[in-house]
Amino acid sequence: MLSIPFGRVRMCDGISRRNFLKVGALSFGAMNLTLADVLRAEAAAKNQDPFGRTRHKAIINIFLGGGPPHQDMWEIKTEAPKEIRGEFKPIATKVNGVQIGETFTRIASMADKFAFVRSIVGARDGHDAVQCTTGFLKASLAPLGGRPSIGSAVAKLQGSVDPSVPPFVGLAERTQHVPWSDSGQTGFLGNAFEPFKPSGPDMANMVLNATNKDHLPDRKKLLASFDDMKRTVDHAGGLRGADAATERAFDVLTSNRLVEALDISKESQKTRDRYGSGKPYQFQYDGAPTVNEHLLVARRLVEAGARVITLSYGRWDSHGQNFNLVRDHGGKLDQCLTALVEDLDVRGMLNDTTVIAWGEFGRTPMVNKEAGRDHWPQVSCAILAGGGMKMGQAIGSTDRTGGTAKDRPVAFGDIFATLYHNMGLNAETTTINDPTGRPQYLAEGKVMPELV
Repeated sequence: MLSIPFGRVRMCDGISRRNFLKVGALSFGAMNLTLADVLRAEAAAKNQDPFGRTRHKAIINIFLGGGPPHQDMWEIKTEAPKEIRGEFKPIATKVNGVQIGETFTRIASMADKFAFVRSIVGARDGHDAVQCTTGFLKASLAPLGGRPSIGSAVAKLQGSVDPSVPPFVGLAERTQHVPWSDSGQTGFLGNAFEPFKPSGPDMANMVLNATNKDHLPDRKKLLASFDDMKRTVDHAGGLRGADAATERAFDVLTSNRLVEALDISKESQKTRDRYGSGKPYQFQYDGAPTVNEHLLVARRLVEAGARVITLSYGRWDSHGQNFNLVRDHGGKLDQCLTALVEDLDVRGMLNDTTVIAWGEFGRTPMVNKEAGRDHWPQVSCAILAGGGMKMGQAIGSTDRTGGTAKDRPVAFGDIFATLYHNMGLNAETTTINDPTGRPQYLAEGKVMPELV
C-alpha cells in the first residue's frame, strides 16, 4: 500500500500519519487496478500505434431524466388539434425535408451532423435511467444483479486506454430522486466496473461545476502533494530497490492527466462561452441541473482516454409548464450539444465519438390543465451524432397525434447494438459470463442499418 502525503508531513522516522491518503491500488470509484492491469493497459495503448499515439472509440451518453416531450422537440405535430399540438412551431433545418421544434435553432442549422430518432418503443413507465444505460428493462437478470450498463461492459471488455484515466466516468450531479443521477449500474459484473464519479465521496473536492470553483485550490494542493512526495522519495532513493514495473506504477498513480481533464479552467473563455453555463438552473426540483459545462468536461475526458461518459442533464418531467420547461432546457441543450459536436468535429474526434441524448420515455399527446404533458412510455425519441454514423436524417415517425410509432419502430436494444458497434463490439456475438457462468449478449437488438 502507498501512503501519499496530503499537507505538511516529514519524510523520515517521525512521519505523521494524519495527513496521509492510503492507496492500495489505483482506485477509480470502486474499481481497483492491480499493477498487472496497469501494465497491460499501457502495453495495449502503445501497441495501437508505432509512435505510441492512441486513438480510441468513445460514447457520451446524455440522459435527459424525467422524459423529454418528443412531440415538442424533434417532430412537431402540425396537423394535430391545438390541445395536442401545443405551442411550438416546426422550423426548417439544414437537411431538406427535416423539420424540428423552434427551440433548437442551432441544431437546425447543423442538422447534417445529427440524426433524429422519432419512434423509440418498449419503454416502461418508471423514472430511472436503466434502459438508457443498458438497453434492457430493469427486471432483466435482476436475481443475478441486473444487466451491466454499457460503460461497465466496455470497461470489462476493452479496459483502459490510459492506465491513469478510468474507462467509464459518470458526471451526473446528485439528485433528490436518486435514479435520475444514475450513471450506469454494474449489474452482475459487480463493483469492480463501477463508473468513476468526480463528484462522488472519494473525490468530493474535484467537483468542477461553476458553483464549486473555490475547491480548485484544494485539487491543486492534492496534486502538488503527489508531486512533492514523488520528488522526495526519488531524492531519498526510496524507489531504488523497487523494480522498473513498480516505478512505472508509481508514475501512473501520481499522474495529473485525469485532474487536468476535469479542470475546464484550462479551456479558453471563448470555448467556455460557446458551451455556456446552463444557468440559471430552472425547473430542477428533485432532478438534475442543466450543467452545460459537463459536456465540455466530457469532451476533455474523451481526449484524456475515457471510453464511456454518462451525464444527467436537466429535469424533463413536465407535468406542468411543459412549454416553458422546453424553452429553458431545450435552449440550453441546443447551445451545449452543438458546441460539443462542433468541438469534436474540429478536433478530428467526431467519427470516433458517439453522442446520444435521450430520456426514459416520452410525454402524452394531450396537454393537461396545467399546461403540461404526462408520462407516455408508448413512444419516445433520441438525437445522435458522430461515431462514424450516417447523419442528416430523421428515422421513424409517429402518428398524427404523436401517440404511437407509425413507421420504423426502434427498440432500445437496436440503439445499444448500434452503440456497441460504434465501439467495435458486435452485440450479436460478443458475450460476458454472468455469475452462473452463462454467457449473456450485450444487447437484444439489431444494428440500425440507417446509421451504419
